[in-house]
Amino acid sequence: MKIPFLNTVIAWSLKKRKHQIDFFIKYPIEVQYELLGKLLFTAKDTEIAKKYGFDKINNYKDFAKRVPIRKYESIKNEIERARKGEQNIFWPSKIKWFAKSSGTTGSKSKFIPVSTEALYDCHYKAVKDMLSIYVCNNEDTQMFAGKSLRLGGSSEIYQENGTIYGDLSAIIIQNLPLWAEFSSAPSKEIALMSDWETKIDRIIDETINEDITSLAGVPSWMLVLLNKVLERSGKENILQVWPNLEVYFHGGVNFNPYREQYKKLLPKKDFKYYEIYNASEGFFAIQDKNYSDELLLMLDYGIFYEFIKMEEFNDENSVAIPLEEVILNQNYAMVITTNAGLWRYLIGDTVMFTSLKPYRIKITGRTKYFINAFGEEIILDNVEKALELATKKTNSIVKEYTVAPVFMAENKKGKHQWLIEFEKEPKDLNFFTEVLDNALKAINSDYEAKRYLNITLDLPQITKAKKGLFYQWLKQKNKLGGQHKIPRLSNDRKFMEEILNVNKI
Repeated sequence: MKIPFLNTVIAWSLKKRKHQIDFFIKYPIEVQYELLGKLLFTAKDTEIAKKYGFDKINNYKDFAKRVPIRKYESIKNEIERARKGEQNIFWPSKIKWFAKSSGTTGSKSKFIPVSTEALYDCHYKAVKDMLSIYVCNNEDTQMFAGKSLRLGGSSEIYQENGTIYGDLSAIIIQNLPLWAEFSSAPSKEIALMSDWETKIDRIIDETINEDITSLAGVPSWMLVLLNKVLERSGKENILQVWPNLEVYFHGGVNFNPYREQYKKLLPKKDFKYYEIYNASEGFFAIQDKNYSDELLLMLDYGIFYEFIKMEEFNDENSVAIPLEEVILNQNYAMVITTNAGLWRYLIGDTVMFTSLKPYRIKITGRTKYFINAFGEEIILDNVEKALELATKKTNSIVKEYTVAPVFMAENKKGKHQWLIEFEKEPKDLNFFTEVLDNALKAINSDYEAKRYLNITLDLPQITKAKKGLFYQWLKQKNKLGGQHKIPRLSNDRKFMEEILNVNKI
């Protein structure tokens, strides 16, 4: 049953926030510097404030001079102390929650502090803004007449030393305000289930007869769910199951490889797709126009932004610039200072500005080689360690290699393709594949989750390269010698297809 009055009231209340968004669009630099001052003042009595002399910081130049740029590995010890219950290390309010995610070179998982301020003034505020922007762009929306189907990642919550850690989506669901819980499906109980297969079945049980008007989640996971819905319902497309579905809010991985599959599942010309840019460290940007591929940088979420030109990138020794100095079409590594106590934190993402009035961005990738086509966050360090173990166990030698995703197709799951030139081949390539796969699972918890029961990712595909293939490919591109290197990891298939074509010659 639709509730048009409720839809109207919610839509009206969300529109009020639009005036605040318009304010930071009009005064972006002033808003950012005021925010930096508030962060420094709020944290003035913390351990990190005393270490870097916050009391002597009077402007941005002082801040950049006194506080160093840091990666996770450099602040890991302080975070581990906080996880054991110590407080007031990098932020004054109690840090109870830590968002667990993979991707660091030094450990299987990293634990990002999530303060109360970050939860309410960043993550939940961003969800309301996402809805506010959508409502303002679509005056005739009936989204609030039904429910939003949310799909998070791993939802297990763990407790240690009085602190709690888990996937960010689990933390958000666990702390949802009543207004969000009322309009969402499935229920918190089902959303927080740890067994993926059971959870998917229960989600379908609860939602298949509901009036679902919007979707929210990572494209690869959502694709699995929607295909299961079609199997269960016997329908040809999702709109036959949920005829009032009008928008999909997505983020986490590149949507382009999935776009055609979603068009088949949701065959409606004016169906809306809204991209968001969020991470364990914060919520950064929201698509603010229909049918756009640009994201509005959100400047009043308790996050102060700095940027490093990628051609000048030198890890923690890089020189960052504030927002007011960025230019268009330049690839930047992003540095953040947050209301959860991350100070000049090198998040590892790269962005490009597509507009300066207002500040809009596109996500361009990572500062290092990576594959994150399905939310698995595989980095070079993971791959090198897994490959080392596989070659040792199979008494083989790898000369050159590259890895790329094979994207989901109809009735086919995604997987990773490894193109390997062996100096000494393993006697059993299937065993080599199995060892490599198991090693990656042990190293990277996000990859392990995506490989669970082959639900999202199938076993890796190993393709043997002919002798001298990579040398031949580099020679064709006039890139022999110097600093030219084989692209070990790619998040698309551009390099893989180029090299495979040479492999056929």
